[in-house]
Amino acid sequence: MAPDISTTPRRSTTGLRKFLDPEQQRDWIEGEADLIDAEERLESLEQRFKYVARFQKLLRRPQAQDVLEILGVYGQTCIPIPRKTERHYWSVSCLPSTSDKPLVRVNASWMELFTLYADGEGLRARFLVHLSHFTTDHSPAQGDEAFLEHCVTTPEDVGYFFPRGEDIFGINVRGSASIRKFLAERRILRAIRTFNVTHMNRGRNAYQASHCYSLADTMLAG
Repeated sequence: MAPDISTTPRRSTTGLRKFLDPEQQRDWIEGEADLIDAEERLESLEQRFKYVARFQKLLRRPQAQDVLEILGVYGQTCIPIPRKTERHYWSVSCLPSTSDKPLVRVNASWMELFTLYADGEGLRARFLVHLSHFTTDHSPAQGDEAFLEHCVTTPEDVGYFFPRGEDIFGINVRGSASIRKFLAERRILRAIRTFNVTHMNRGRNAYQASHCYSLADTMLAG
């Protein structure tokens, strides 16, 4: 007897799969697809006003212009269909109240993706990617350190660490010039996109309440 299709439970679609099939996601990661994003943003005025004071405080920092420019690059190159997925599948927070005192942080699901810190009057960035994107045995591979040094303006500007969690690799980059160069490297961009898609596929963003629309304006300006 054939099953009753009307009562057969269906596996719910979560994350980016609501908007992009796996092939579209892979093509975007490889830089082979121009995705069609929403023209309009779904916005909460209450949420926007909630963080205006923090945004104004950020604008008084000496790093403000570099922060906005780098966030603009990140938003346009590292997050798929950012307008359609804003807040609900990724968010950006302004001067979040965490012990490490970041200037801005981008999150998806329960995971930090990208953070910018003050470094004197300059900037320092922290990127999280998959360790497996850089190694085959989940340990530092000979030659990858040289590759990372090639992706910044001077070798001293890059370092790495191993956060808690499975298949996670952290990369620190110091200085706005090195951060920009790092984001322009094709292999790095592919690694960032892969990690971001992984976590955007895990479902709704847990940090929606900390989303700063004023910062997101910059990320979505292109």
